[in-house]
Amino acid sequence: MKVLVTGGAGYIGSILVRELLDKGYDATILDLTLFSDAGVKELIMEGRVNVVKADVRSYDSSILRGHDVVVDLAAISQPDPKKVINEQFFYEINYLAPVRTVKLASKYGVERYVFTSSCSVYGYQDVVVNENSTPNPLELYAKTKYMAERDILSTKGITRTILRLATVYGLSPKMRFDLVVNAMVLTLFKEGKIRVGRPGTQRRPVIHVRDVTNAIVSVIEAPYDLVDSEIFNVGSNNQNYRVLDLAYEIFKALNIEPNIELYGDPDTRSYVVDFTKISKVLKFSCKYGVVDGAREVYEALKEGIVSDVPWTKVIDWWKKLQDDGIIKLLGGVEI
Repeated sequence: MKVLVTGGAGYIGSILVRELLDKGYDATILDLTLFSDAGVKELIMEGRVNVVKADVRSYDSSILRGHDVVVDLAAISQPDPKKVINEQFFYEINYLAPVRTVKLASKYGVERYVFTSSCSVYGYQDVVVNENSTPNPLELYAKTKYMAERDILSTKGITRTILRLATVYGLSPKMRFDLVVNAMVLTLFKEGKIRVGRPGTQRRPVIHVRDVTNAIVSVIEAPYDLVDSEIFNVGSNNQNYRVLDLAYEIFKALNIEPNIELYGDPDTRSYVVDFTKISKVLKFSCKYGVVDGAREVYEALKEGIVSDVPWTKVIDWWKKLQDDGIIKLLGGVEI
């Protein structure tokens, strides 16, 4: 089976591609590698994977020919509350690009298309939400993801599956330190304390990056009728946390005395998510917890395996790419 992974050199993609290769799939990465190719350099040197360096908004559509599956990870994968990035980039990359890809995939006879969305589309909810709940996206990242969801599901001629991911954490060859658990571990390592965004009582589901890749593989390998036109929340019911409690979980995992500092404006997002559907339909369950993620990231920092180089924080790096003229608006995306 041939699988094309957009954003395959990224935080999730660099692990997913390895898992696909280990399972005997033929994997191709489509990625501009603007955040470096550190996550897949080893695979490239070994000749195990083909990398197409192209913009997800404008790549040569013939790349899709011959592939059985497209996993669409490419995105500006973080909210931008301070609006330092031109909003049009979110529309072009998070909305127009995946809609272009799913339509082209259908045209070229690709059998399956998997889109990674986010539980952020739920925004603020005062009840437990599931896939039938009405989304309430509060910022542009979530709004553009939800816009893409709707257009993808309306596309015909291909099996489409939407995965709404909980907030991801854990060690990756292409690390990120702007995700809540990873960011907390980094601050603890560097400063001996954890900063918690106000008020601290906001709730968020979290999931280990390897559980995310396992969920994606489960969708790829599932019978068509179980996943076609379906939305799955990806996470586990026992990993819905108050953000403040996440911090205490990390202190406990690392056997460090709690030292917490509240910061910033109150976070308006808060949601508790029900993950029963993916468990029942695909028999999926998470194998890892916050303790696992905190320990592995902290040890990797101690050993110098990872560090907070500039491209480990999505919005900051996107701003640099924008300001330096390395990434530019297309003014539209043609199919």
